[in-house]
Amino acid sequence: MILSFPGQSFFPVGHLSYTICRRPPHSSVNMQNDAGEFVDLYVPRKCSASNRIIGAKDHASIQLNIAEVDKVTGRFNGQFKTYAICGAIRRMGESDDAILRLSKNDSIVAKNL
Repeated sequence: MILSFPGQSFFPVGHLSYTICRRPPHSSVNMQNDAGEFVDLYVPRKCSASNRIIGAKDHASIQLNIAEVDKVTGRFNGQFKTYAICGAIRRMGESDDAILRLSKNDSIVAKNL
């Protein structure tokens, strides 16, 4: 038997039933405020090494900011490169190779290293 309520649908599968919540079609969803900033929208990150989407529950994922330095003075110039590594890459032990490959492509590390 399938039950249906406003905004929800129940789909029985064996002895379990799953709930899917839906917004009513007449509701308006504003994802930006007047300044154009995203206020209610979750924007997922992508893994820099594997291009996988990093989910909200991937607590093993990391995000690195690698600072760019001035070649003459050796001081931080205010800019950085951001890399996100998903938990699956870290679990396989490939994160160090992935970061090295990405930093070589961005010319942070010498190509012959």
